[in-house]
Amino acid sequence: MATLYHHPAPEEVALLPLLRAIADPVRLGIIYHLYNLGEANCTTLLRGRPKSSMSHHFQVLREVGILHTRVEGVQHRNTLRLTMLEERFPGLMSSILRAYPAYEEETLG
Repeated sequence: MATLYHHPAPEEVALLPLLRAIADPVRLGIIYHLYNLGEANCTTLLRGRPKSSMSHHFQVLREVGILHTRVEGVQHRNTLRLTMLEERFPGLMSSILRAYPAYEEETLG
């Protein structure tokens, strides 16, 4: 049986849960790398982390409305919902994505 994911409608996406999700450094990194890749599965972004941990982070991002996951065979392909997020919270994601390289340099050296 195929896995079906719930993706909240734009009007269901709330700012506070979205900001909480983004505040996690791992999830922030996932967002930035997905922005650069366009689409990826969980395995592509493991970066030495356990798959179960990454699956949890993807689930959180999906549940707050940041990600869309589509199933293609055994692959679960993830994309950012940037258009919807920009319409819902103008400038938020673009500001975060612009600021990420400086954050990464500052925190990861």
